[in-house]
Amino acid sequence: MRIIELTEKTRNNLLEKLLKRSPNSYGQYEQTVNEIISQVREKRDEAIFEYTRRFDKCDITRDTIRVTADEIQEAYAQIDPAFVEVMKKSAANITAFHEKQLHSSWIIPKEDGTILGQKITPIEISGVYVPGGKAAYPSSVLMNVLPARVAGVSRIIMTTPPDASGKVNPGTLVAAHIAGVNEIYKVGGAQAIAAMAFGTESIPKVDKITGPGNIFVALAKKACFGYVSIDSIAGPSEILVLADETATPRYVAADLLSQAEHDEMASAILITTSRQLADQVSKEVDAFTAQLSRREIITRSLDNYGYILVAEDMEQAVNAANEIASEHLEILTANPYEVMTKIKNAGAIFLGEYSSEPLGDYFAGPNHILPTNGTARFFSPLNVDDFMKKTSIISYSRDALSKVHKDIELFAEKEGLTAHANSIKVRFENEK
Repeated sequence: MRIIELTEKTRNNLLEKLLKRSPNSYGQYEQTVNEIISQVREKRDEAIFEYTRRFDKCDITRDTIRVTADEIQEAYAQIDPAFVEVMKKSAANITAFHEKQLHSSWIIPKEDGTILGQKITPIEISGVYVPGGKAAYPSSVLMNVLPARVAGVSRIIMTTPPDASGKVNPGTLVAAHIAGVNEIYKVGGAQAIAAMAFGTESIPKVDKITGPGNIFVALAKKACFGYVSIDSIAGPSEILVLADETATPRYVAADLLSQAEHDEMASAILITTSRQLADQVSKEVDAFTAQLSRREIITRSLDNYGYILVAEDMEQAVNAANEIASEHLEILTANPYEVMTKIKNAGAIFLGEYSSEPLGDYFAGPNHILPTNGTARFFSPLNVDDFMKKTSIISYSRDALSKVHKDIELFAEKEGLTAHANSIKVRFENEK
C-alpha cells in the first residue's frame, strides 16, 4: 500500500478523490434509469416482465413472480444447517439491539388546559431490495428487515432478481424467512425500485425502500425519493483504521482487506502515528493479498483507494478521521475509548483489536447499513426510527387559547396571513 505523510494538502486531495465515488457522480446513467422508471409507471407488470427477460434472461409472469412456500423450503434444503443456525443467532442479536431503539408515544397535559404530545406509528408497508448473483448477502437481508419488524411494520415485501432458470439465491430466501418477510418477488434492478415506488398489478406500492444495489439501483432510489421514502443512496464500502504504535500490524492489514475485497471502488485507509507500523502493515497487506481468493479485486481497490497516512500526532489523525467521516472506523490505540470520545463523524466505531469490522457486518447486532462517502457527518445507520412516523398532538381548551390568542393573531398578521389570524379571532369575536 502507498504510504503518504498526512498534511492538509494530502488530506484534501484524498477527500476529493473519495467523493468522486458517490452515485451522484454517475449522471451518465440517469437517462437510462429514468426511462426504466417511466416504462414501469406506464406499463407496470408488462414492463417488469420485459426488463427481466432483457437483463436477467428469465421469463416471469404474474403466476410465477412471487416466491412460493415450496421454493423457500427448497432453499432451506440447499443451505448448510449450521449456517441456518448462525443466521438465527445473528437475527436474535440484531433484534435485541434494535429493540433498545424503540420509543413510546407520549402526551403531557398541563393545568392550564393545554395538552401536547407525540404519537409514534410504524409505516404500513416496507420494501427491501436485495441484489442477486455474486452480490447476494443474507446478512443485508437481516439488517434491512429486522429493524422494520421491530418497529412494527405489518407488511414487509422483498424484491430480488432471479437467475435464468427463475430461481432466487437460497441464502437470500432463508434469511428472508428467518427475518419475517411477508412477500418476495422475483424482480431486480431499477425496475424493482420503480415497482415498489409506484406499484404494479403484482407488486404493491410501499412506503419506504431500503437495501443496497448497483449504480442503477442507487440512481433509481434517488429518482423515486419523494414518491417514496428511502434509506440512503449508498456509495461503495469503506474502512478507516486509526492506530498507534501499540496496534498489531497483522490485524490492521487483515481488517483493511476485509473491505477492499468488496469491489474495486471500496476504500481502505489507515491513519497512524507510527511510521514503523505503516511499513509493517504495508508488508502484511502484500502477504495477505497474495493468498486471498479475491486478490484481483483487492489489488484494484488498493491501487485506486488504498492509503496509509502517517500523522504527526493523534490529534491530527483524529481530525483527519472526522473529515473523512468513514462508514466503518476502527480504533486500535493504547486507549481506544479515550480516542473514541473525540470522534464526531463515523457510521460505526469498532474499539480494540478484537472488534474487527466483520463483527459488525454479521453478528454483533448494530446495523451494518451505514452512511458512506462522508455522509456520516449528517446521516445515521439504518435504525428503528427509519420505519416510524412521528405525529404531533395539540389540544387547547378555550381558557388556554384565550390567554394566547392575541399573540397568535399578531404573528399571523405580521406574516400577512389574515385567514390564519381570523381562524383564531373568530373563536373570540363575541368577547369585548
